[in-house]
Amino acid sequence: MASDGVGEEVRNKQVIFRDYVKGFPKESDMYVTASTIKLQVPEGSNGVLVKNLYLSCDPYMRNRMNPSIYASYIDSFNPGSPISGYGVAKVLDSGHPNFKKGDLVWGITGWEEYSLLSATKALFKIQHTDVPLSHYTGILGMPGMTAYAGFYEVCSPKKGEYVFISAASGAVGQLVGQFAKLLGCYVVGSAGSKDKVDMLKNKFGFDEAFNYKEETDLDAALKRYFPEGIDIYFENVGGKMLDAVLLNMRNHCRIAACGMISQYNLEEHEGVHNLMNVITKQARIGGFLVPDYYHKYPQFLELVLPYIKQGKITYVEDIVEGLESGPAALVGLFTGRNVGKQLVVVARE
Repeated sequence: MASDGVGEEVRNKQVIFRDYVKGFPKESDMYVTASTIKLQVPEGSNGVLVKNLYLSCDPYMRNRMNPSIYASYIDSFNPGSPISGYGVAKVLDSGHPNFKKGDLVWGITGWEEYSLLSATKALFKIQHTDVPLSHYTGILGMPGMTAYAGFYEVCSPKKGEYVFISAASGAVGQLVGQFAKLLGCYVVGSAGSKDKVDMLKNKFGFDEAFNYKEETDLDAALKRYFPEGIDIYFENVGGKMLDAVLLNMRNHCRIAACGMISQYNLEEHEGVHNLMNVITKQARIGGFLVPDYYHKYPQFLELVLPYIKQGKITYVEDIVEGLESGPAALVGLFTGRNVGKQLVVVARE
């Protein structure tokens, strides 16, 4: 075992991105290899050298597997280089005044045992360690901030409103539903299996939930659960579900466009047919990117940490062990294999 001694050269296991992907990603689009790394920040650099503990598998990473012309708001992965994403790590050496050896951080890091990070702007120091560190890949990290920004900032929710969430058992959806319930809303979620539907109702306290795979008519399903229509739709899937929601909006409905996972693996995206209802219902569709809201992270922690400690919010994680398990865990997101927030343990300390 390496002793994490600063300055020594150690073996560094990595998950390498093989090449750009068409259609559904496969495990073979990535491979595991090992290189070596010196556990030291180069002289004069203001980067930080970290030991990675937990890595986050998130649907947006599929867009990074496309050539950069499609990646738009985020850089593509480089074929032949390690993939990167959100994670939790421990600082081993630092050339940056804001970070010191021993600090725990979350932010963008490499899918490898050790990473030298030059982009420290999006690294957050972890101050609260009385909750599981893995939570900083989910409820206390990017997905948590996504739920917070999309629900409170984009949707401006009010007590008593009717809220629908697609992909509701995922990293973001499970949290949006609980925020909405705590505010006093009526909440319905869709998911892709009986177990996930049961979890939404019994663990997360949703009023109702349904398995979209068992519904031949999504419009009819939404009319069943929302006879008076939908005030807020938290959009994670796009496609046919979005079209059905557009037929079931109440006046001044707000749609937070967070993700559209049903479209990520299609070479030709599906069209949307019922957009005219946005006019007649005076509805608003708001797309958002979570980094624009990271300045609100302290307020977010003030809201959510007490809820976690009081047991008012619960969070389900789907954890796999070891970097070797990472590729399968990542591609499993797109077939709904995961139950809750998917993450990879690289090391526990």
